Amino acid sequence: MFSFLNKTKFNSITASELVNLHDKITLIDVREVDEYRNGHVPNAKNITMNSLLENPEKYLDKSKEYHIICQSGMRSMRTCDKLSAMGFNVVNVKGGTSSYTGNLQR
Repeated sequence: MFSFLNKTKFNSITASELVNLHDKITLIDVREVDEYRNGHVPNAKNITMNSLLENPEKYLDKSKEYHIICQSGMRSMRTCDKLSAMGFNVVNVKGGTSSYTGNLQR
């Protein structure tokens, strides 16, 4: 009935799809520093959600694509929603690090 409310301006991939991509993309982990230190996807750069949303131009270039990950996919989805509304090219990683099937780095 209100399907227009569910439309997003960004794409999503699953955490399992990320296993073969993490060395070919720019991956940003928006979790807090202590969460990141407890285990993260290889090559993921940690920029907390609040820091990224407060000053995205400091970290991102609108001409590039960024994959956004968190623990479960909720923070990354909110982050992608806000960043895409600002004109950034972002891809949400559904399921987050808790669904990632590769080895996490510490």
